[in-house]
Amino acid sequence: MRYLPHTSEEIDAMLATVGAAGLDELFASVPSDCRVARPWDLPAPRSEWELNDHLRALAASMGVDEQTAVLVGAGSYHHHIPETVRALAGRSEFLTSYTPYQPEMAQGTLQAIFEYQTLTARLLGVDVVNASMYDGASALAEALLMALRVAKKKRRVAVAKAIHPHYRAVVRAYLQPAGFEIVELDTLTSGRTDLGGLAAHGDLAAVALQSPNFFGVIEDLDSAAAVVHRTDALLVAAFTEPLAYGLFKSPGACGADIVCGEGQSFGLPRSFGGPYLGMFGCKAPFTRNLPGRLVGETKDAEGRRGYVLTLATREQHIRREKATSNICSNQGLCALTAAIYMASLGGTGLRQLARLNYDRAEYLKGLLVRAGAKIVFDGPTFNEFVVEFAADFRPARERLLARNIVTGLELGDLYPELAGRYLFCVTETIDKKTMDTIAAEVAA
Repeated sequence: MRYLPHTSEEIDAMLATVGAAGLDELFASVPSDCRVARPWDLPAPRSEWELNDHLRALAASMGVDEQTAVLVGAGSYHHHIPETVRALAGRSEFLTSYTPYQPEMAQGTLQAIFEYQTLTARLLGVDVVNASMYDGASALAEALLMALRVAKKKRRVAVAKAIHPHYRAVVRAYLQPAGFEIVELDTLTSGRTDLGGLAAHGDLAAVALQSPNFFGVIEDLDSAAAVVHRTDALLVAAFTEPLAYGLFKSPGACGADIVCGEGQSFGLPRSFGGPYLGMFGCKAPFTRNLPGRLVGETKDAEGRRGYVLTLATREQHIRREKATSNICSNQGLCALTAAIYMASLGGTGLRQLARLNYDRAEYLKGLLVRAGAKIVFDGPTFNEFVVEFAADFRPARERLLARNIVTGLELGDLYPELAGRYLFCVTETIDKKTMDTIAAEVAA
């Protein structure tokens, strides 16, 4: 449908219908100091073909993954997507279906979500997984709210600084207006989170760690769970790269109480940032506090297998004061895509792919070190790592960019103490020739 803006005559007619003298009157309930008084600084209008030309020029200025080797992850990862995933997730009955408000009318959708829950629970090592959240950042915020519900009277949580900065910003947006306190935990030289003074932070409802964390470092979740549980808090384990659990021990198996994160790596293209998929699971005793919805398997009156919304603790289903979340839907198509991806690879395929990512990242690490660079954190990593160069890396980075190779994210804007260091990411899409080219430029 073409975008057809309202004419001034149509606007006047609508204002007359509602009895308003002008558009400003519609916003009279908003305090004047919360409204913008100056004109919007917007470009002049364009004709349709001028706008098309402008958009084509913008598209031509961007390097897409198929044409460019991108060694930047930071929460969004380029992986090969099998054609089975594209073919099945693109079927019209999946692509056009909406969330199952009437379960008896959406058995196929409910079964797909049930399969997603089962596969994700096995991957994350938890008892229960919900039908999915909006994205990894909001899933972490919901996990901490869930922990505060479980803890009842506690008002404070601890969040590692090594968690993705955007995730921490979303956590602040969720928790601080509600009066909850957030304590930030520092990072050790290993790249892992410092839990040494955890008890000094008082009565915590939860401690949130990310593994692999923003720097690609694998947290010691086994030890962290023991430390956190001694303070009578819950361990919330977040992630942005679930593929790591094809190689490393799952968070649930390490003792995490709530596990949440981003599922984009499983069959979802980067697409300039979405839509993505929030994965969310927990131990069985906390099920009643789970946000979102849960699909369960049952039998009908004739003994036939069927699927229902077993748990839907949101304000549209139950009394508002009893709702655990205002999450109104789930990422149905994205969750289905992730389920098809996991089923296509299977356990063996996930292990092999995770090992390939790990090995290629370690190969580039070794090349860069031999070329004179330094790996900033000495903890074990998965497919990301932070690099410090002996000289200014920007000229080499520009030369590589001219060859369609995007190398690393400069960390100064996100972590001022790491200015001049770069976060590199290597997945199975980066070949040996590309890595050898990067090392040669660094050495030069």
